[in-house]
Amino acid sequence: MKIAHSLSAIALGLTLATQVNAAEFTFAKSIKPNDNTLVLFLDTDSQVANFNYLKPETQTHLNKVIEFSDFKAGYGKTLEVIAPNGSDHQRILLVGLGEQPKLDAAKMAKLGGNVHAKLQSAKQANVSLDFSELKDSAINAKYAAEFAHGANLRDHRFEQYKKEQDSHVVNYTLDVDNLDQAVKTHKLLQSIEQGVFLARDLTSEVATEMTPVDFAKAAKELKKLGVKITVLEPKQLKKLGMGALEAVGRGSEEGSRLVVAHYQGNKNPPIALVGKGITFDSGGYSLKTGASIARMKSDMAGAAAVLGTVKAMALAKADTNVVAVMGMAANMVSQFAVAPGDVVRTAEGLSVEIVNTDAEGRLVLSDAMWYARDKYKPSIMVDVATLTGSKIRAVGNDYAAVFSDDDALVEQLTVAGKQVNENLWRLPLGYEDALKSDIADLKNIGSHGPGATTAASFLQNFAGDTRWVHIDIAGNALNSKAKDELAEGGTGYGVRLLSNWLLNNAQ
Repeated sequence: MKIAHSLSAIALGLTLATQVNAAEFTFAKSIKPNDNTLVLFLDTDSQVANFNYLKPETQTHLNKVIEFSDFKAGYGKTLEVIAPNGSDHQRILLVGLGEQPKLDAAKMAKLGGNVHAKLQSAKQANVSLDFSELKDSAINAKYAAEFAHGANLRDHRFEQYKKEQDSHVVNYTLDVDNLDQAVKTHKLLQSIEQGVFLARDLTSEVATEMTPVDFAKAAKELKKLGVKITVLEPKQLKKLGMGALEAVGRGSEEGSRLVVAHYQGNKNPPIALVGKGITFDSGGYSLKTGASIARMKSDMAGAAAVLGTVKAMALAKADTNVVAVMGMAANMVSQFAVAPGDVVRTAEGLSVEIVNTDAEGRLVLSDAMWYARDKYKPSIMVDVATLTGSKIRAVGNDYAAVFSDDDALVEQLTVAGKQVNENLWRLPLGYEDALKSDIADLKNIGSHGPGATTAASFLQNFAGDTRWVHIDIAGNALNSKAKDELAEGGTGYGVRLLSNWLLNNAQ
């Protein structure tokens, strides 16, 4: 069999790419007849399995199993045939596509994740996949690449603290019609995967090993890809008047950092991605209680997402100019920490009364947004943050909340998210009066109204005249159980959404 191209999904060597083994994918013009498993796709219009390269007795066996099992090939449904008659394959796995007109790239990625989990669990070493049921050559290639993308996203594991790590590797051969198109699509998707994996590893790492300084070191690895990295320390933050960001990290030994990663793929005005980077959120003096505090290592997932997006764009050599600005701090309790009732002044010039030290994310974002606007004059600014529990109560964990007065941007981002299974739900801005303070220009929490909205309205004060969108990813950053193309642990939520948006919406 002629093998046109082989692509490895192993991470590209950044210090936080902890996964040694990863699924392997080869695109070819035919399947391997002696692989452990053969995966065949059927849609709801397929009454029988009609694969001419299989022996007649194998096809007869399959169709009898389909008939006796009443297999309708609904989307995501599977039917396993062990030791199929006349076949050298140990098993044949039938996978339902549902109605082909309703199939899309997002569904194929999700399908790839779930099928891979099944094969990984069964410890299958070599798997052939036949995509001939997808007749259109372009769709055949695109969906095969998306399936591989979903499989590799599900395969990613953060296991560096486990004594026994899962070292099993599944080697896939994907039978496609248009090799060149499949390889090209998959290569782009792999660039995005590397951004997702970076964001996941940063988010999954324990807080004592992922301080603002550690995050800055990880960002500096992107210099190898031509990304310009700038790191500002507490004295520099003070000199620039960034009192809000500096104050949040004051209770920790290292203090705050502003980390900037700039990939300039063209000379257009940049798009600014601003990320909340609270490497651990104790709540400060407004101390968090209960089991949720153990998940607060993930409060820097917004910063991880925007850094991962820059990595993806750099690897893809994308025709875009994007800068990630990340406000980094550990929100800790100490004699130096800010206290409830303190007033800080932002670089915007607005003073903020800190009524609750656990509403710190909007403080680091306020100065990071100012810096992005002042230093880079972006055409668009999107901030990403695990910002409020109110967002989780409003839309749960399957959606992120999006806020903006810019209808066009909300529509673009919503469509981009739907195409990669990172869905957005729009919530309103408003309740600005709830942020009034007797002693300062603003309070950092609202006196009334929905918390996710008042937090977004607080941030709106720092958007200036720049087109701006706020995305609240609280609840989306960590996965307690693997599902679809999401592994357990950090999800990298936002990298695929932002990458899709950047690649498909010309500046």
